[in-house]
Amino acid sequence: MPIYEYVCLKCGNKFSLLQSMSHAESDTECPKCSSREVKKTISSFSCASGCGDSSSTSSPGFGGGG
Repeated sequence: MPIYEYVCLKCGNKFSLLQSMSHAESDTECPKCSSREVKKTISSFSCASGCGDSSSTSSPGFGGGG
C-alpha cells in the first residue's frame, strides 16, 4: 500500500497516511481536527537502492546525464 500525503483545508495540518489505492480522498479524515476537507499533495519519494551509484547498471535514458 502506498503512503499518501494530505493537507487539511480546514486547519492546515499536513499529514501522511498508508492507504490502499482504492481509498477515496473524500473518505480521508484529518487526524488533528477530524475534517474530511482534505487535499492530496504531491509527495517526494526515495530510492532504496542504486540511487546515485554510478557503478550500477541502468537502462539507456535513465542515467545521470553526463
